[in-house]
Amino acid sequence: MKKNLLYCTILAALILIGCSKESDVPEVPSPVPAEKLIFPPKEMRSVWITTAWGLDWPMGKYDVQSQKNQYIQYLDRFQALHINAVIVQVKPMGDAFYHSPYEPWSASITGTRGQNPGYDVLQFMIDEAHKRNMEFHAWMNPYRIATRAGNSTPYPPLHASINAKWVVNHEKIQIYNPALPEVRQRLADIVKDLLTRYEVDGIHFDDYFYPAPSSAGTMVSDAGDYQQYGAGYTTIEDFRRANVDKTIEAVHNAIVSSKPEVVFTISPAASPDYNMKTLFADVAKWCKEGWIDIVMPQLYQEIGNQYNDFQARLGWWTQYNYKAVPMVGHGYYKFGDPQQPAAFQSALELERQLELTRRNQKVLGNAMYSARYILFNKINITDKLATIYKNPTVIPFLGREVATAPVKPQNIKIENNMLSWNRQGDLISVVYYFPDQTKEGVVLSITKDTSLPVSSSGFYCVTTINKDNKESEPSDAVEKK
Repeated sequence: MKKNLLYCTILAALILIGCSKESDVPEVPSPVPAEKLIFPPKEMRSVWITTAWGLDWPMGKYDVQSQKNQYIQYLDRFQALHINAVIVQVKPMGDAFYHSPYEPWSASITGTRGQNPGYDVLQFMIDEAHKRNMEFHAWMNPYRIATRAGNSTPYPPLHASINAKWVVNHEKIQIYNPALPEVRQRLADIVKDLLTRYEVDGIHFDDYFYPAPSSAGTMVSDAGDYQQYGAGYTTIEDFRRANVDKTIEAVHNAIVSSKPEVVFTISPAASPDYNMKTLFADVAKWCKEGWIDIVMPQLYQEIGNQYNDFQARLGWWTQYNYKAVPMVGHGYYKFGDPQQPAAFQSALELERQLELTRRNQKVLGNAMYSARYILFNKINITDKLATIYKNPTVIPFLGREVATAPVKPQNIKIENNMLSWNRQGDLISVVYYFPDQTKEGVVLSITKDTSLPVSSSGFYCVTTINKDNKESEPSDAVEKK
């Protein structure tokens, strides 16, 4: 009995000693499986930068440093707003914002068409965007070469590489002839040339295909083209649509064959009938055939508009997007303009539009037209955008996978209020924060570093993304008490 009592006394003492020693060791929380956390949706947030007539950039500023400063000012503001992509017009008028064997230097850069600005404009723009983890999409107008007020004003001389037979001179617009196989090949070659020399993330076309009579004025008949090339088509309208189809398919093939990770975006007019019957652009077909990766209709009218109701058009484009990812272009320039409808005199309209796009699970991004209106901040519209885009976000994977798949980060931990992790390869890390396991988390940072100071209690986990925007599986989460 005494032996048992002594044994129990010694055992109790040993337990107490062991507990005392363990109490001096800091508690290490157990990792939380990532599948128990609610991740925020991905979203491409973009802005159009218009260079035709220098509208957004360079605004008539022809010295190099002023141009660079202005562009950097745009990007710094966009970065502060957590905008993650810019769509920059690099071929606005049968010209180029880079040294091209096919088209002259744009007059918007120096004031004189064909004049070398003395620096690699496009490379500068791409580098500055990528420094800020922004994608750069090259916006190209396929057919437009020049515009004028009327027949009394001559068009500028054609580039030496352009055969005059490839060109149609309407009253107010000069275009490459969409009916010609030589034109289709040339446009594909222009895209391929750009892709082989510059690391752009996307090729972007807007809604300039066959010109609208309202803007072209008196138009040159294409009856001769139909007679020469139109065998097999019942109507001249079908023939025109087929010509544009062939251009889009040729550009798609040029992208896939030269740099398949690059995405191809079309930004059509809001009205499907206007696209089909006036511009001869069968956008739904391009989506169905998989020729474009993103369809970004210009839904520039307000919710409830009699002719192009924002909500109704959103419904149509997300019903007939087929293989293309739908995104939405917003008429940002209308906000605060007294000539626009009452809805655009309040920032609430933008908030309602973005709420509708976010509620539609198909829509994976937005674009604002255009850059200078972000800086103008009429009716505090940009302040409203800042509240809507209050946290960073990840661009979804949209194209074709080329790069090596990203590897899940390892050894994630928090020590002395510093989150750290191990990452393999030249990848970008995404840090997520979750206040608890019942609420949707946010992106805390998108960084090339492998550590980040943290202060808020809750859960943290990390992923990596590669150049294709393919995201790894998330790491286990660590909790900060």
